Amino acid sequence: MRLLFLGDVVGRAGRAAVAEHLPRLRSDWRLDFVIINGENASGGMGLTTAHGAALLKAGADCVTLGDHAFDQRDMLSGIEAEPRILRPLNFARGAPGRGQRVFTLADGRKVFVAVVLGQVFMKRPFDDPFSEVERALQSAVLGRDVAASLIEVHAEATSEKMALGHWCDGRASLVVGTHTHVPTADGQILPGGTAYLSDAGMCGDYNSVIGMDREEPIRRFVTGMSHGRFSPAMGEATLSGVMLETDDTTGLAARLVPVRLGGRLAAAGPDTP
Repeated sequence: MRLLFLGDVVGRAGRAAVAEHLPRLRSDWRLDFVIINGENASGGMGLTTAHGAALLKAGADCVTLGDHAFDQRDMLSGIEAEPRILRPLNFARGAPGRGQRVFTLADGRKVFVAVVLGQVFMKRPFDDPFSEVERALQSAVLGRDVAASLIEVHAEATSEKMALGHWCDGRASLVVGTHTHVPTADGQILPGGTAYLSDAGMCGDYNSVIGMDREEPIRRFVTGMSHGRFSPAMGEATLSGVMLETDDTTGLAARLVPVRLGGRLAAAGPDTP
């Protein structure tokens, strides 16, 4: 099975990159399933239902959210109406929507997706991600219940992401990090057969400060004062993520390939599997 995971979509530039590239990638790379983090797709903070629908229309099978899951108020009701959009498992007790789902492909194969928030250096004391991931994995056993299993870790600390990767080793096809918007070069297949990457990067304009127009973040660093809101950078976006091939028998990872398409990072890594 071939799965594509795309990192945090940031603003209009990120949405445009997905709309431009994803339909062709689905065909050319013979992708079976596509997951996109839509955490920052609407104005850099959260996801509107309209923009979520656009990402799904462009070719995503699942759109995940993070700590900004409900910054756009219409997502409070929109996530209940659209089961292909997932919020983090440990976001809050009683939060609308769900943090995991088993998706059934046209040929009957099943793909499990779950997203969890880290605790280290995050602004809110989210529930323990390890126990949440443990329950999620037990509900959809790789190789028995599902043909592929993906765990997204939306977190700040690479150490926490790595620990969760090893926690899941042998029980998930892929553990991939999001949230920092910077693609990492530590993609690997762990000893038990789970593919791991600390951060998939963002689908956004890298001529920026993690996807935001440079002026306001730099001003705050230099002066310690705020003069306005952050706004997404509007230049050409790089489509950043990772493509995974799984073993048809076990569901474990066979190959992991970084993806960089368009924008400033296109020359930094392969753009074909």
